[in-house]
Amino acid sequence: MTQEIILTTGIYDLIKDLIRRKKLTLQEEERLIVQLKNAKQVVRKSLPLDVVTVDVKVTVKNLIEKKDEVYTFVAPAKAKRRNNTESIIGSMGLALVGCKTGDIVKWHFGEEEKEFEITNVERFA
Repeated sequence: MTQEIILTTGIYDLIKDLIRRKKLTLQEEERLIVQLKNAKQVVRKSLPLDVVTVDVKVTVKNLIEKKDEVYTFVAPAKAKRRNNTESIIGSMGLALVGCKTGDIVKWHFGEEEKEFEITNVERFA
């Protein structure tokens, strides 16, 4: 069963473009196709504050390693390692985008599956 994700129309189109241009692993592509079919699209001002999107700081609990991790997601052109920011269309961004606080997310990173619980989403822009 796939949980419903909530995406802005812009992020929805960005992910569809990645799929169309074959810029993802096969596992990512298959998972995202299913999620997009069930996704709810909204305009940015209607996006709930606890949903993962661009310009957010997300805290997750890695349920396998039992530790908290923090990610700051931005638009692809703004992602810079020196600023500790990650693209919303990077592997972790794609795993979490559209999910909300309290959701449990399982995602394949290469050959390894990881499981996270989103514990906090904080918008900064």
